[in-house]
Amino acid sequence: MSMLHPPRFALQSSEGNHLCLKADTGAVIELFVLEEDIIRVLVLPEGKLQGPASWAVAPGAEDVPLQGRDRRDLSGFALPSFALRTTPGQLQIETALIRLSIALEGGFCQWELRQEGQWQSVLADRPTQAYNFGYWDEQVYHYLRRQPEEMYFGLGERAGDMNRAGQSYEMRNIDAMGYSARNTDPLYKHIPFYITWLPKTGAGFGLFYDTLSDCRFDMGRELDNYHGHYRYFTAPHGDLDYYFIASPGTPLAATRRFTWLTGRPAWMPKWGLGYSGSTMSYTDAPDAQVQMGQFIAKCREHDILCDSFHLSSGYTSIGPKRYVFHWNTEKFPDPHGFVRSYLDASIHLCANIKPCLLRDHPQFEQARQAGLLICDSQGEPAWVQFWDEVGAYLDFTNPATLDWWRANVKQALLDYGVSATWNDNNEFEVWTGDAYAHGFGQQYPVRQAKVLQTMLMMQASRQAQLEAAPQRRPFLVSRSGGAGMQRYVQTWSGDNYTSWETLRYNLKMGLGLALSGVSNIGHDIGGFSGPAPAPELLVRWVAFGVFMPRFSIHSWNDDKTVNEPWMYPEVTAQIAALIKLRYRFIPYLYELLWQSTQDYQPVLRPTFAEFPHDRRCLDECDDMMLGSAMLVAPVVEQGQTERRVYLPSGARWVSYWSGERYEGGQEISLPAPWDQPVMLLREGAVIPMNVAQQQFDVRADERAFLVVPYKEQGEASGACVEDDGHSQAWRDGEQGRWQVRARSDAAAVTLEVGREDRLPVAAETIDIFLPASEQRPVRATQARIVSEQRSQGWRRLTLALST
Repeated sequence: MSMLHPPRFALQSSEGNHLCLKADTGAVIELFVLEEDIIRVLVLPEGKLQGPASWAVAPGAEDVPLQGRDRRDLSGFALPSFALRTTPGQLQIETALIRLSIALEGGFCQWELRQEGQWQSVLADRPTQAYNFGYWDEQVYHYLRRQPEEMYFGLGERAGDMNRAGQSYEMRNIDAMGYSARNTDPLYKHIPFYITWLPKTGAGFGLFYDTLSDCRFDMGRELDNYHGHYRYFTAPHGDLDYYFIASPGTPLAATRRFTWLTGRPAWMPKWGLGYSGSTMSYTDAPDAQVQMGQFIAKCREHDILCDSFHLSSGYTSIGPKRYVFHWNTEKFPDPHGFVRSYLDASIHLCANIKPCLLRDHPQFEQARQAGLLICDSQGEPAWVQFWDEVGAYLDFTNPATLDWWRANVKQALLDYGVSATWNDNNEFEVWTGDAYAHGFGQQYPVRQAKVLQTMLMMQASRQAQLEAAPQRRPFLVSRSGGAGMQRYVQTWSGDNYTSWETLRYNLKMGLGLALSGVSNIGHDIGGFSGPAPAPELLVRWVAFGVFMPRFSIHSWNDDKTVNEPWMYPEVTAQIAALIKLRYRFIPYLYELLWQSTQDYQPVLRPTFAEFPHDRRCLDECDDMMLGSAMLVAPVVEQGQTERRVYLPSGARWVSYWSGERYEGGQEISLPAPWDQPVMLLREGAVIPMNVAQQQFDVRADERAFLVVPYKEQGEASGACVEDDGHSQAWRDGEQGRWQVRARSDAAAVTLEVGREDRLPVAAETIDIFLPASEQRPVRATQARIVSEQRSQGWRRLTLALST
């Protein structure tokens, strides 16, 4: 096809919310009006789909069908009415929020958003060769105009600054051990979604490219004189199939909608929020079971609260190599007794599993003969490099493999009492074109959809847990993944390198994941690869990590040291105190994960996402919001004893440690001792806490609330979900909520505490903490204030609740 004569389209059909434009060349553009704020565009240069079904799109659902979702399936969408206008040269679609104009000559799209009653142009295809209609090769391309003021956020787990403008990124899941959190690309995850933000107008939108192919995003790094300023997406396989998601007023609207689009985040057990121990050293040791027992003894000795342990792959070893589903009974003479000892200490084991069988694996021949492996065109295993040996990946697009995997997860792990699976080394690094997947009966080259194998591995591991214990919520962890992985797993940022720079940029990496729909996240505290962290770096990393949904200290240090809470006696007390601070706020984290599951709210947020009209918040910084109520400012530079932090305008802020109130819109300096991370609470916040005194062997839960009333007039409000923390009974209504309000006026603060539905534990009293700077009289409705104490900048009021 000549570039001089791009295809000219005409409206071929309009059936409900699905429109089809066709050119005389055979090229097709399909349009799907899915929601008032979501329109999908599917460009097919040959007039037919090249790629497989979708395993990412699951609007509001907990899962997708095993064999994927048909690309033209419209179930789950509202399918609103819309205006359709046609002229000789243009077709226009208009919903309540989006106006899409398509030039029939070439199919170029221009997008507008309704902002405060006015239409505002926010995006346009590049006017020169926006799509590849056979001009160059068989790859997929999408070129867009780029405006100088545009900012880009998301793309999942990426190194570097939050704003992706001027950079180029490759999505090609890879085992990037020891990566630079500032520079390394690609990394572990494949989430082709990003948000464009226009700071001058306060408008934005999300773009999601539904592809399973490796792909690349250039956000303005490339420059070509013949085409003006542009950005682009390209992929070697599949189709150009993208979703435009309106996000007027706040970037969070696009995040919430994209999370909904790709599936409901899993509601995991509460113990997954506790400290999780881990290191490769214990299970690599010849006396691994003894080493693992010493971990429990050390936690007890130093009063380190702990809820789980990530069992590294050394438990599967034969010699120096790893063999999934094999127990090394020389290292672990009594696997059943070992697992029981951990459960007796209320510590859940999360066992490492890998999707590749080494060629001398005890079950390799069985799997080979059963056709469970990815093979070449001759039917021989498609050999890959894996853990100092060659092996072959299991093929999760084969139903027989899924059956085999679920059976082994149950027999080798869950039947022993292991609580969860850690899906690791699951990037599926298959580079050759001569490697084929079963494809549920439609064979295809594996490299065209590697991330699909990763997603199906997670799905199968989760299904094994559900089959083994239908009444328990599954808990899974995965290092790699794609769009929709939040339906199955908690994740982390992989095998990071120990440095202050990593600490700073892991924070940004986590925020990028949260904006991309994946909120249950964390990092390897202290760094996984490299030298041992110095005491100061370890403590500062813990002080940051206690605010992440996933909190695990994990390492494979080059100098053979082990990152442990007690590795430096001079700071063990501070680390123990920080872990107890973490447990104090687990009710808040649990509530935020509930909001993620129910309302698709990100748990972590950059400050600009909560305060999009404060231009200062768009500057690169090292701060983050935990939910909408707490501003956290970790120390990420060596030798700092104070932390300068900008307080977003439009709110007042209260220091957690002093109770002092500050006006927003200013930069302040706060003391930052090692065991007191800088935390500020937003005016109007109500934050649940656990104020019970806890020890390693004595766990308790006593609910209380931090309340920051408005200084003049207004209502502070917040809630807290309560259930048994581990079962599926919440689906049957076995769950309750606290609702707390504080109405302020010039004369007084009036507290109201409500209990809804079924609280698992009856409570006769509740403690409310108000800033000490709050001097107004306090009243309570439907409750009676029975005592008041003042300490550390807070007023602690105990309320007797009405029955």
